[in-house]
Amino acid sequence: MSSFQDIGPLAERRRAEKQQKRHKRLLIAGASVSVMLVLAVVGVATSIYHSNKSDTLTSPAQSLPSSKELHSSSKYIKAICSSTDFQNACESSLSKAVSGNKTTSPKAIIRAAISVIASAAEFGFNHSENFKNSNKPRVKSGINLCRNLFDEAYDELKLALSHIDMHKLEDLPAQKGYIKNWLSAALHYQGMCIDAFSDGEEKTKMKEAMKLGTQLTSNALAIVGATAKFLSLLDIDSIAGRNLVEVGKRGKADTSFRSDGLPTWISKETRRHLKEHAKAKLKPNVTVAKDGSGDFKTINDALNAMPTKYTGRYVIYVKTGIYEEHVVMGKEKKSVTIYGDGSQKSVVTGSLNWVDGVQTSQTATFTATGFGLMLIGMGFRNTAGPQKHQAVALRIQSDNAVILNCRMEGYQDTLYAQAHYQFYRSCVITGTVDFIFGDATAVFQNCLVIVRRPLNNQQNIVTAHGRAVRFEDTVYVFQNCRITAEPALAADKAIIRSYLARPWKEYSRTIFMESELGDFINPDGYMPWEGDFALNTLFYAEYNNSGAGADTSRRVKWPGVKVLNKEDALTWTIPHVYSIPDFIPEISGNLAQVRKGLSG
Repeated sequence: MSSFQDIGPLAERRRAEKQQKRHKRLLIAGASVSVMLVLAVVGVATSIYHSNKSDTLTSPAQSLPSSKELHSSSKYIKAICSSTDFQNACESSLSKAVSGNKTTSPKAIIRAAISVIASAAEFGFNHSENFKNSNKPRVKSGINLCRNLFDEAYDELKLALSHIDMHKLEDLPAQKGYIKNWLSAALHYQGMCIDAFSDGEEKTKMKEAMKLGTQLTSNALAIVGATAKFLSLLDIDSIAGRNLVEVGKRGKADTSFRSDGLPTWISKETRRHLKEHAKAKLKPNVTVAKDGSGDFKTINDALNAMPTKYTGRYVIYVKTGIYEEHVVMGKEKKSVTIYGDGSQKSVVTGSLNWVDGVQTSQTATFTATGFGLMLIGMGFRNTAGPQKHQAVALRIQSDNAVILNCRMEGYQDTLYAQAHYQFYRSCVITGTVDFIFGDATAVFQNCLVIVRRPLNNQQNIVTAHGRAVRFEDTVYVFQNCRITAEPALAADKAIIRSYLARPWKEYSRTIFMESELGDFINPDGYMPWEGDFALNTLFYAEYNNSGAGADTSRRVKWPGVKVLNKEDALTWTIPHVYSIPDFIPEISGNLAQVRKGLSG
């Protein structure tokens, strides 16, 4: 098959990855990051920007009367740090990074805001090694997880830096969606490392060790998000001879669709691929069949056989069968489609769980991290049961992931919508406690959410979104979904309380709109995580829902619990919810139509 055209989010990511390779000598080598090397990166970048007028614009900002007071790097830093929550950490880290460069360019300072995260994050992740002599299995598994998470976070930072490198200063506001997407993922991985340790001495020490890294990541998110404002302060927009617009700003996003209903970022090959599947004409690269009638008997074997340098979309067809395997698709598995004969016919099943000593993220029956994943007509189960607590059926870390007509079955933590941009259409998700959780920017349309009966001492919570800082764009949006109870829960709804959400992290954000909420939903709607944690910072909103559980008159009275009007609800529809344009494919026919607005 031919390769993707160089358009849209895939092209942006590929360009960023190519930029990483071109600037390899400037990036932090391997998994070991030193402060000196980070400073060297910034220093070299600064010299590049001063020798390349296209990056600092033809006319220096210092020549403009309205920006004379900002001509020094120290004043640049003070101005750019004014938008952050941790201004002392911001000014201190950036001042050290650009020390000796009195006229460092604004772009170099924006870049440095991300560069400085690396050494602070490394210190935090590596602090877990101080516990290596512990005889606690949970601590040992936490150390191993932190090692892997550092690599993941480092890669996200590299993508963000490369994206800055390949764009001019005045173009950065339009790129903030991509950059913040990667920074949010890096922030989430830092939080995962902390959460890998149970409450106690180790976790307390990890929080302290991670403090600076998370503060600097929060600052970088703020700085990237406020780039347009910063450039306006410097009069960069008038230098460039145009007005800078913050693309993706809530309520003002613009999406372009083709005549066939598909957004412009979808290549010809992908459009054909989607339509052929709708017509049952999709031709797989390989077929998986448990009975031996295909190319492979397991999904893992099919993935392992995928060519290393394959270009285009790699298609795996999974025939009817129950596949008992633990599948982990690494980030090298890009642009992969896996489709089955139906979500209750082609099923991947496992039973890894927290109680038996496995870290939550690693309990997933099926994990995917590669860019551009598509799952169609597949089922994913974790059969550990409610007594085993955290037991993930599907973990999606992939960026630009599209999940269609799939079924996720479990109890606690069924679906880990972990990070990046994700879209779910016509899926079935079952569970009990926090069974849709993570820090992705995810939209769920036309999904059936089935709440199951938990243990007698448990309460049900549908979602636990993990937005950790206010500058993240991440959110869960449920539109035109149905949230219902399985018969066993419906029979005991008077004694088992069920809620729509609780805040896993401080700025948890979830919206339910135009959905049917069953009568088993507690009138409070939402429950605390612990004490008053996040009650003043979360954002939970509802719009035009139906059903006995949709009455908002008795909802908890926390500041962030809202009932939206139509105008506000429109800002949470596609394409506004995503901070990059044209992310979701709008598919013609019954396969996966995307609702772009509200129904009424």
